[in-house]
Amino acid sequence: MGRGMALQASAFPNGFVAGIHAVGWALILPCFWFLDRLIAVCKSTTLERTQRLEQECYLHPLKVFFGSIIFFILFLVTAPLAFLGFLLWAPLQACRRPFYYHRETPSTPEKETHRGFELGGKASFGFATANLCLLPDSLARFNNLGNTQQRAATIGQRIVQGVCRPNIRIFVDSPSSCGTLSPSNSILPTANSSSYGATDKQAQPIVGNYSDSADGHVSVQKSSSVVVCVPCDDTEESSTESPSPIFNSNHNSNQRGRAGHRSAPRALLSQGLRQQDNVPWEVSSLFPANVDILCLEEVFDKRAAQRLTQILKPVFGHILYDVGVYACQPTCSCSSFKFFNSGLFVASRFPVLEAQYHSFPNSRGEDALAAKGLLSAKVLIGQNQKQNRVVGYFNCTHLHAPEGDGEIRCEQLNMVTKWIGDFQAANRQPDEDVVFDVLCGDFNFDNCSPDDTLEQNHCLFEEYRDPCRAGPGKEKPWVIGTLLEQPTLYEDDIITPENLQRTLEREELRKQYISPPIPAAGLPLVYPESGQPWIGRRIDYILYRENSISQRCQTEIEEMTFITHLAGLTDHIPVGLRLNVMMDSDHAD
Repeated sequence: MGRGMALQASAFPNGFVAGIHAVGWALILPCFWFLDRLIAVCKSTTLERTQRLEQECYLHPLKVFFGSIIFFILFLVTAPLAFLGFLLWAPLQACRRPFYYHRETPSTPEKETHRGFELGGKASFGFATANLCLLPDSLARFNNLGNTQQRAATIGQRIVQGVCRPNIRIFVDSPSSCGTLSPSNSILPTANSSSYGATDKQAQPIVGNYSDSADGHVSVQKSSSVVVCVPCDDTEESSTESPSPIFNSNHNSNQRGRAGHRSAPRALLSQGLRQQDNVPWEVSSLFPANVDILCLEEVFDKRAAQRLTQILKPVFGHILYDVGVYACQPTCSCSSFKFFNSGLFVASRFPVLEAQYHSFPNSRGEDALAAKGLLSAKVLIGQNQKQNRVVGYFNCTHLHAPEGDGEIRCEQLNMVTKWIGDFQAANRQPDEDVVFDVLCGDFNFDNCSPDDTLEQNHCLFEEYRDPCRAGPGKEKPWVIGTLLEQPTLYEDDIITPENLQRTLEREELRKQYISPPIPAAGLPLVYPESGQPWIGRRIDYILYRENSISQRCQTEIEEMTFITHLAGLTDHIPVGLRLNVMMDSDHAD
């Protein structure tokens, strides 16, 4: 199923239909909310259980008993109204567009265009993806995550804080330098790492212009870029201080435990980029500065999606949310009823010219209750030196989840490849330059599990480049898994962005909290191979393709980032990718 169209703010063709839909949903919502609370009151997260033990609270059984009775009675009372609402709501899904589109009008048109190609023939683009598990509160608790609305607000605030910070680049003038360094978060405003999910002893106030209010409004500072050149020589004074622990994997080995009179301050050198296999990478406790397009998965809850939109819209002026289909799909067929949308959420600094959504028809089990699929978008970047339009393609997806269903995921990858090709063929114009073609999302398979061999060998990876992949079933040695073990989400080692950052940089700690590979059926797991590092399951991907962009363009990776900024808020580690694109103005068109 595919739906592409001119972008309009509402998912419905006119205000009358939208009004009937709103009435139907208003009748359904109370019953839905009481059912959600009925389940949630009976299901605690490990954090809540720990807090009750520390506070010696023994009233929880009474809360569960009386809360269950009250919410069950209210559920029954509101059920007839919900049924009437359903009779209004369900038929209208046949004429519903598959997403809402929010556009924030810029103060000047230049604010949502990139003039890099027009002025200098080159530009840099940042992408990030994260699975947020923003399900209704009761269902999120089965993943050891609760308080969906509060988490949504905190996640939005942290993303804004990270992407709006100054982008300070530090270049160490030394042959032994490990490459470009970025600043430590110790010199930048830090998020309230415990505004959700941390105990009182870990609580820290937010520093800067970001509020933690329930409405989620934040003040947005214009980001800036600063380049600092740090001279280094071979003459260094020995330090009497004991060597400090490695706060970032990019801390150069010849800088540990030493301080030189011409060296950069330790605060600046404590975080930065390493470069291996021609891929600069880092583990960052902040979202990368100046992210241009953000892809989020599992934003299933409508109120959470609206809250994220309100928080992110000052930074990302173009947002696609509530993506997917509901009710009987295909229409008039009861074989597959969709209770949830796709969970996809895309926020872009650039105007969205075209967008198309496809729903996977082959989901089964609990995954068939959600309209998982592919969202493809074409965005307007600006103009080149010849005044031709410059555009980019961005695709995001969330594949089938249950383990052992590799054949289903392979079929979905086949669909993704075809749908992306069809979308680009239908929307490509001869007088425009395509400067990036990116595919990202939660693929629900990794590149190290024997159980995922089918997906690892899919031809998609011949089209799109994975910066973290050495080959089928083999990761590059610096890669870090992105799926956290759910029972350990609130352990001290990973509850804050800084703690999670330090943990991921230590292999002996990392293996305690990252999900291990899945063995093939009936076979013992041998992992890792002799002499190889322990990586764990990396199921969140950002891929890019070069053969589909303009021949005049050359692409190189500026940095790959594993982001710990959402520690305690989700069971996934977000990932970021920044691409440098150079356009040869003299190349034949």
